[in-house]
Amino acid sequence: MIENVYQHFRKEEAPFIDMATDWIKQCEDQYTPVLTPFLDPRQFYILETLVGKSNEIHLFSYGGYEAAERKRAFVCPAYFEPRQEDFEISLYEIHYPTKFATLSHGKILGTLLSSGLKRTYFGDIISDGESWQFFVDETMGNYVTSQVNKIGHISVRIEEKMYTGLLVPKDSWTIINDTVSSMRVDTLLSSVFNVSRQRAKQMIESGKVKVNWTQMDRSDFLLDLLDIVSVRGYGRLQIQEIEGKSKKDKWKLKLGVLYK
Repeated sequence: MIENVYQHFRKEEAPFIDMATDWIKQCEDQYTPVLTPFLDPRQFYILETLVGKSNEIHLFSYGGYEAAERKRAFVCPAYFEPRQEDFEISLYEIHYPTKFATLSHGKILGTLLSSGLKRTYFGDIISDGESWQFFVDETMGNYVTSQVNKIGHISVRIEEKMYTGLLVPKDSWTIINDTVSSMRVDTLLSSVFNVSRQRAKQMIESGKVKVNWTQMDRSDFLLDLLDIVSVRGYGRLQIQEIEGKSKKDKWKLKLGVLYK
């Protein structure tokens, strides 16, 4: 375990670090595998860092399909190697009148969370441009189908699907290399989406920006490796690599961008 681990991460990440540390300790003390809820890329990175290069504990992850952003993880002893079904992830499709209505990621997520379940029970929400599917902790699948029959004003029916019925997601990350003066969220938004810093601050202050699926109201918030920033009306960006500083003391970054 890393000494003084808190200093390596943000202050607000301390509760998750405590939770991840408990998973690791439980695995060590009981010598049994521990299945986590769905984690975002930043959380998985923290967990991966805490597990480190231990020969005694292994880490596996799965989110329902190869390119999943949100994944469940197994913290487990060396003897255990999970199968796909061990991750307890179910796939559901949303049936709705496609000729007369449209759905969006934000509307679907808002409806799922209004059912009373936390974000940690849900994996990715994917679309091929018309149809929509989502991943959920299999223990909550029946609850979701019983609770959700409308998304906004649109009547919907939620149906469990076999993995052979998985959609091919339409969205794919565009990889760009960028150089920025600061890791502040407003600086990144200004550079990636070609808006002024003032406009970026306005978007943050008006509640249009989320970092790792949590609304962000601080324009001076410092982003870090694998953070995902969502901007309503513009798209998303992810910090995939931090390549260091340039000779002019600017950050060199590799970014994934999903343009709206």
